[in-house]
Amino acid sequence: MQSKTLGELAKYVGGRAVGGCDIVIRSAATLEQAGEGDISFLANRKYENQLATTKASVVVVSKEIESPAALLIVDDPYFAFREIVVLLYGHRKHKKTGASEKTSIAKTASLGKDCKIHNFVTINDNATIGEKCVFYPGVFIGENTTIGDDCILYPNVVIYDGCVVGNRVTIHANSTIGEDGFGFATHKGEHHKIPHIGRVLIEDDVDIGACCAIERGTLDNTVIGKGSKLGDLVKIGHGVKIGPYSLLVAQVGIAGSTTVGHHCAIGGQVGVVGHITIGNMVKIAAQSGVINDVEEGKEIAGTPAIDANTAKRAYSLIEYLPEIRKNIRTVEKHLSKLEKPVKS
Repeated sequence: MQSKTLGELAKYVGGRAVGGCDIVIRSAATLEQAGEGDISFLANRKYENQLATTKASVVVVSKEIESPAALLIVDDPYFAFREIVVLLYGHRKHKKTGASEKTSIAKTASLGKDCKIHNFVTINDNATIGEKCVFYPGVFIGENTTIGDDCILYPNVVIYDGCVVGNRVTIHANSTIGEDGFGFATHKGEHHKIPHIGRVLIEDDVDIGACCAIERGTLDNTVIGKGSKLGDLVKIGHGVKIGPYSLLVAQVGIAGSTTVGHHCAIGGQVGVVGHITIGNMVKIAAQSGVINDVEEGKEIAGTPAIDANTAKRAYSLIEYLPEIRKNIRTVEKHLSKLEKPVKS
């Protein structure tokens, strides 16, 4: 980690410093936890009240605002803060190992320059590995698999045969790529496995969290688009197509043959049925259940998922339903009395 002055950071991110440009920044922290020498940021108005009490030396913001800290004003505080954290800390460093003697690399496999292959990695026949890849212990690469340059596979990642992984892909521990899909033909009460002859194609700059499972296609390929990011415990069914730059938060499950557009954001624990289309730039709230096609640009929530604003109004009434039911019964009783014929 290295220290930088506020003036240097402002120049680095193309921002404007309000306060002493010679303030030295040594680390980064949240508004609540920051102290002297720390830099923090404000990107969510929910935390705006913490600006008055933060002990950070500098806060990255989008406009001038009252605070005891000096300010670094930029157009996009969150991204600028990200750039500063990378500058101060850098990314995780990987030990230079070369290829360990405790690996199993097939003679027909091709390994690019400057790869770091740790103990107990298995690379099977006709696999092609690009340059500067890092494979941690226990990684398994199946036959005829292709992996691009600068990829990082953490411990116990498994990539089945024939899959294709692009450049600069990171796959975290215990994830499985290219397993058979959950496909069975039921005949006379018995379930018969369907061979899955498709593959998984992971495009460039994809991040896949820990303990994810991505099924190979039954006939066509399962595709994870360029720049998309998957959180931990995400399940992608056979033949699913995820468009570029989409975000899938932890525990999302998408059933087979569904298509997701580009720049979609899918919240945690969302379940999506198979054989539907989700348009571009769709936002799906956490724990939603999606059972129908979703138009481009929509924001949806709930189970079954509906327009997000409608869902907010509907779900806000749930806690009052017993009282509403009681009031309706009271009104019904009064109405029934009024409807009785008056005796002459």
